[in-house]
Amino acid sequence: SGGSGSFGILISRKSDSITVSSAGYQTVTFPADAGKFLIIKMIPTSSNASLQKNRLLSLTKDLQLSDRENWIATGETYSSLLENQFVEAKKYPETGFAIRIDKASYSNVRRFLNMETKVPHDAVRIEELMNYFNFGYTNPLGDSIFSFTSNVSDCPWNSSNQLLFLNVCARKIDPEKIPPSNLVFLIDVSGSMDMPNRLPLLKSAFKLLVDNLRDKDTISIVVYGSVVGVWLPPTSGSEKIKIRKAIEDLNPGGATPGQSGILSAYSLAKSQFIKNGNNRVILATDGDFNVGQNSEEQLEKLIVSHQESGIYLTCLGVGMGNYKDSKLEVLAKKGKGNFAYLDNEAEAEKVLVKELTQTLYSVADNASLNIHFNSEYIKEYRLIGYDNKVKALADSIMDVEGGEVGSGHSMMVLFEIVPTNKLSASLTPVNSSMAGNYISEKDNIAMVKVNYHLPSDTLMRLNTFRVSYNYKEFSELSSCLRFASSVAMFGTLLKESAYSKRMTWNETIILANESYDKSDPVQKEFITIIEKARKIYSRGKKRRIWPN
Repeated sequence: SGGSGSFGILISRKSDSITVSSAGYQTVTFPADAGKFLIIKMIPTSSNASLQKNRLLSLTKDLQLSDRENWIATGETYSSLLENQFVEAKKYPETGFAIRIDKASYSNVRRFLNMETKVPHDAVRIEELMNYFNFGYTNPLGDSIFSFTSNVSDCPWNSSNQLLFLNVCARKIDPEKIPPSNLVFLIDVSGSMDMPNRLPLLKSAFKLLVDNLRDKDTISIVVYGSVVGVWLPPTSGSEKIKIRKAIEDLNPGGATPGQSGILSAYSLAKSQFIKNGNNRVILATDGDFNVGQNSEEQLEKLIVSHQESGIYLTCLGVGMGNYKDSKLEVLAKKGKGNFAYLDNEAEAEKVLVKELTQTLYSVADNASLNIHFNSEYIKEYRLIGYDNKVKALADSIMDVEGGEVGSGHSMMVLFEIVPTNKLSASLTPVNSSMAGNYISEKDNIAMVKVNYHLPSDTLMRLNTFRVSYNYKEFSELSSCLRFASSVAMFGTLLKESAYSKRMTWNETIILANESYDKSDPVQKEFITIIEKARKIYSRGKKRRIWPN
């Protein structure tokens, strides 16, 4: 190399592809010929302000736009988050957030820990760690879309405070009534996907999904890379051999014209639209596609317009080093869809086989939860997780942008609450069985409203639930709730939050070990993951290095 910026790279083949990424510049991928000199022009990254501004609707009012930047770790980007603080219930009694089924953060965290490295703070979204386990599912009664339960107990990391658990569960679709699907696989086959944990993993994932197709389902494949176009025209789910072959024949190469691919996919989905069916584009990529500022705005409008016409967007992220978590999260949100990260084939099977109906079939759209605390009993509260979804406290929060809720999804939400003297006086420390007797059943500590509309319907519906003070000592809680507490502690420690000072890895592991379901392989794996995290985070305060 020299002052001109020239340098050489050894490649084992006559032709290959080269991907170059640098903070502040667009990632570029070019075909490389061993016998030719190649000039690579780096283009400065254009601002993501349009997408990010709408994405971060719920950050604290005083947070400046200049603080809302993407966090970059060797080419990976994550939306910058502001952790929720304690809020005075008397001054701000109400808060709200979207009900979403995203779980991408958990498998991404697992990927970092399996590589024996610390996790970027903003890659840790505690609500998605919770979603991964589908805690405490209870089937809604009758024709109800949602069931609701709440519990109050001691806070395991702060004896002065308490934990409020909210559990919202969505109805499961009757397998016999699952509507026909019009699915368009939009697959990134650009040069950056030429790694085992990218395109090959996606090919395995989609072939798993194909095994569950029905004759009444229609599958199309659109690709973008060296070419953009329809790889597989609309095909019946009965033609599984044809679909599998089309998937197997995919090969990576070329640049990443993501916007053109999305345009083609939505156009194809629209042409095959099934009324009252499941119309969905499934975007599979490392998120590394480049569009300019104006194109980003057009892309956003395109996705929103098709979402409003009944075409959902599911995003599947893969890869590392140049993985664009922030971009995929925004796209999924704008498409009123969901977002998963596939770090291995087992995760692909979980998302696209075991939880297929939850991933692909919606029972409620634009769903959000609002909670109004009774300041007579609650002095302060802190929402754990949802760091970029809490509305500016001085503003009305009734208009929180909702999310898609899949069949059979269970959402567990934790609040750390500071009780008033009146609530504290109701506790009887000598005999916990008497706890709460001084609060009348009619005196709720909070009221919860769940707003949503049914798929293919614009009528907003409202379910209201009361939160009574059903206090139990922490040791008397169900193992499910105690395990959920350990997951919240795990996420808080990973974020190295100011609230983690009262927590230790040892206490978190002990709690998880005492409460996990021995028959649940997902919970069993969590014990292994948290042990890895303890070793990594106990090495002392060394400079964090994220691998390429």
